[in-house]
Amino acid sequence: MEQEGRSLEDMHMLLYRAYHAQTNYLRPRMARLGLGPGQPKLLAYLAVHGTSTQHEMAAYFEVGDAAISRMLDLLLQAGFVRTGRGRDRRTKAVELTAGGHDALAAWDDICDGEQSAMLAGLTAEERATLAGLLERIHANLTATSACASRGPAAARRAAVPARDTTPEEARDE
Repeated sequence: MEQEGRSLEDMHMLLYRAYHAQTNYLRPRMARLGLGPGQPKLLAYLAVHGTSTQHEMAAYFEVGDAAISRMLDLLLQAGFVRTGRGRDRRTKAVELTAGGHDALAAWDDICDGEQSAMLAGLTAEERATLAGLLERIHANLTATSACASRGPAAARRAAVPARDTTPEEARDE
C-alpha cells in the first residue's frame, strides 16, 4: 500500500509551493500599481500582439472568455485599456492606453526583480534546463487535458517526449 499523504512531498506540491511563493511576492507589488490578479498578463499580451479581442486572449491564456471579460472591465475602469469595434458587432477590439503602457513598464521592472530573486544561484545552463522542463510540463498537462475524454491511453501517447537540454556547445558532434 502506498503511503497516505505522499502528495505533500511530490512534484505537484513542489510546483504548487513555488507558484504560491511567486504569488506572495508579486501580488502586493501588483496592487501598488493598481492591478489585480491576471491583469498584468493581459497588458503584456496587448503590448506584444497589439489590438486584440477578448476571445484571442482567452484562447492564448487557456481560460474562459468570461474571466478575460471581468479582468478587462477592471482594466477599462482603471484607464489601462480602451475598447472599440471589432471585426463584427459581437466583438470588441481591446488596446492599451498610455496608462496601460506605463503600468506594464512598471510591472516588467517588478518581474525583472522577481526573476532575479527566483533564479538566484542558478547557472545559465540550469535556467535553460528549467525553462525547457516547465515548457514540457505545460505541454504534457495541456495534451493530457485535451485527451482526457478519450481515455488514459490517449493521454499517455500525447505526453511530450524528452528532448536534449544540453547546451549545443557541450554536445558531441
